[in-house]
Amino acid sequence: MPDRAGLFNDKDDFDVSGFAPKKPRAAASVAPPAEVVRSVSEGAFQSREAVDAVPQSIRTLRQRRRRTGRNLQLNLKASATWMEAFYKISDSQRWTLGETFERAIAALQRELNQK
Repeated sequence: MPDRAGLFNDKDDFDVSGFAPKKPRAAASVAPPAEVVRSVSEGAFQSREAVDAVPQSIRTLRQRRRRTGRNLQLNLKASATWMEAFYKISDSQRWTLGETFERAIAALQRELNQK
């Protein structure tokens, strides 16, 4: 392969005089106004913004902190209706959430034992 150029052969200088930077292309079209883009995108794509599923009455609950000796946590999912009823019972009886839960379990056990 005698026609192949060597990598480290400095004998021949590479002529770059024929190269020139490209001229910038003219803008093919003008960008549409932001309002038009927003209206088209809102119609074409589904929003990923959070949906307010928690009622305002639950979000603005008062702090329920008392030293009760309860040190375990129970996290569960419930519908807004049942959460609101649970908080309403706790508030009306001035019970902590843990105490309301304990009483609810005790009442359920009594009901199941009667059957």
